[in-house]
Amino acid sequence: MLRNRLRQPQAKWVLFLLSLVPFAYLCAGVYFNNLGPNPAEYLIRASGDLTLRFLCITLLITPLRILTQWPEWLLFRRSLGLLTFFYACIHALCYSLLDMSWAWDEIAQDIVKRPFIAVGVAGMLLLTALAATSFNAAVKALGAKRWRQLHRAVYGIAVLAILHFFFGCAPPKGILTRYGSTPVS
Repeated sequence: MLRNRLRQPQAKWVLFLLSLVPFAYLCAGVYFNNLGPNPAEYLIRASGDLTLRFLCITLLITPLRILTQWPEWLLFRRSLGLLTFFYACIHALCYSLLDMSWAWDEIAQDIVKRPFIAVGVAGMLLLTALAATSFNAAVKALGAKRWRQLHRAVYGIAVLAILHFFFGCAPPKGILTRYGSTPVS
């Protein structure tokens, strides 16, 4: 029964609408001003978290197809990848606008000064290349073999996204600093 529903053309629309629920929640939080004491930080972290979640869901499509032996799952991989890119753009927009106020010179300095920002920018650039070549015309222009090679970069993007996430988190209390045995307080 589920397999038949996955084949229905409206299944992609259902996925798309459900995937926009978190975005609607964030928009409602902005409108009703209930994102906590630091809404900018909340939006940056929430959009980054959503990006990472959608990236993981996208990467789960192939193992899900193999485990269930249902090729229908592949019908959703492109949509999920583009939704990942959408949330990554929201994340980058929130950082650039809310945290850095479109100050491009400060953003450039921040990329150099803070490695997790540089890792995030590298991941975003690679993700942009994948989104730009995710359409049938791009597959035709690149050729299937080169297109497949390019889209294997998603695994590198996943590594960069995880590094960006963990480097950007404040270390828990009691973790030793990299300079010696002084605990971080």
